[in-house]
Amino acid sequence: MRYGTKPDVYLNELAQDLRPLDEGIAWFASLPEDEQTRTLHLLAGFCLQAHPTAEEAVESIRRSGLRPTHTPAVMLVRGRIEDRVGAIAGLTPRHERMKAFRLLIALLAIADGRRRERCRVVGCGHDWHRLAADREAGTGRRSAGDGAGAGDQGGGGGGDGWPDGTGAAPGGADDGLR
Repeated sequence: MRYGTKPDVYLNELAQDLRPLDEGIAWFASLPEDEQTRTLHLLAGFCLQAHPTAEEAVESIRRSGLRPTHTPAVMLVRGRIEDRVGAIAGLTPRHERMKAFRLLIALLAIADGRRRERCRVVGCGHDWHRLAADREAGTGRRSAGDGAGAGDQGGGGGGDGWPDGTGAAPGGADDGLR
């Protein structure tokens, strides 16, 4: 990897407001099309694991800054969420992928936020639910086997476009919403 943070950790950090969304949008915009598609499918899987509700879907549209008439927003509220999230991840026009990224990050933030709150009460073993606590504690702990600590600046070299721990994202912030 060119950067130290793995995609699953980075996407969860964006959803948990541990990284600025503008950074994530710029990073996503800089990815080649095939990487954007893989990222959207990974993100869709995370959303489905969080089991979003219809109310959370509506709130995610508002939070994402999309208009309710934008294609991914319309798709999300028409039909079963479980069926629609994967379809949103499969959108192909570049401007629709950018909207899909914003919407799915917002959906994950809301649905998984609810789950993190529940975990505080009943406890859980999900590493991604402890990112903020690990960061505050300075442990930099990550998912087993990923080797990326919170302060890890990456080893340089791979060129796959994943962000590092410095907060610098490659590319520009063209989110396709104009």
